Amino acid sequence: MQRYSQELLARIESPLEKICPRRPLQGVLGHLWEQSILPWHTSNRLLWSPANTGPLTVERQVLTIHDVASLDHPEWFESRFARWYGWMTPALVRRVRCVITVSEFSKKRLVANTGMPESRVEVIPNGVSQQFSPQEEGRIRDVRSRLKIPTDRYVLSVGSIEPRKNVSRLLEAWSLISHRLPKEVFLVVAGAAGKGHVFATTNLGKMPARVYPIGFVQENDLPALYSGALALVYPSLYEGFGLPVLEAMASGTAAIASETTALPEVTGDAALLIDPLDVTAIAGGIERVVMDDTFRKQLGQRGIERSRYFTWQRAATSTLRVLRMADMM
Repeated sequence: MQRYSQELLARIESPLEKICPRRPLQGVLGHLWEQSILPWHTSNRLLWSPANTGPLTVERQVLTIHDVASLDHPEWFESRFARWYGWMTPALVRRVRCVITVSEFSKKRLVANTGMPESRVEVIPNGVSQQFSPQEEGRIRDVRSRLKIPTDRYVLSVGSIEPRKNVSRLLEAWSLISHRLPKEVFLVVAGAAGKGHVFATTNLGKMPARVYPIGFVQENDLPALYSGALALVYPSLYEGFGLPVLEAMASGTAAIASETTALPEVTGDAALLIDPLDVTAIAGGIERVVMDDTFRKQLGQRGIERSRYFTWQRAATSTLRVLRMADMM
């Protein structure tokens, strides 16, 4: 959501005033500021809330909802967080003038969970930053060296360590398949643990052989990390969009992704889609992409071509159109 806000604010060709607290606030303090202080700053102007939540007292508002995972699967989230969004999201969408979401899947789930009319929901897909493109070998080597990745042949997983990212099944699949892959091929797991005040606890247990966790990765290192990978494997159980898959595709990396939720909308025919609940399917997808050089290169090229459809400029132009429309209601 931070990436979404930054990319669109940099491209919307209209004066916007950014309103935020004096210092970053999390949890209850953040919601208190949003519900009590933010409305006083709007002065009856149109408010755009780009991150799933907004003040309930402001009707003159456009709200971006990226997904409704906390409504569909509250068990994946910390209980107070799930209860708050389970009440707040339906109440808020009934108040605002318009809702923007990032995929047809998210629109359908939003309508199903809240009863909001489809006519008040606009689908505007995310874009992909131009920094995500095939990288030079020297840049790839530099990032790999600094992250201490022990091989130049690796399958990459990117995402926070929280229940819906399905990392436990990925590790189980790797255990099934790793002995059939060349010994120099590792699984690199990038991502920090999900925030405890948001997500339920995820315990991955003991790591299988040839799995290398690298934790949080700086944004500037991601393009080279993607480009250097044999493939990105992303067996997520639930995605409102799936930005890491699009970033990997733009970087020329073969993508293995779930066949569910919003991911097929993003990938089209440019990724190998697998059942995220089937460990053998995840394992088979990894084996096929690693062992079949021709297929892997085809996926990489298709991914570059597919990613060209998703631009932040297109998203910004569409968002500005919706904001202007809502301002005239």
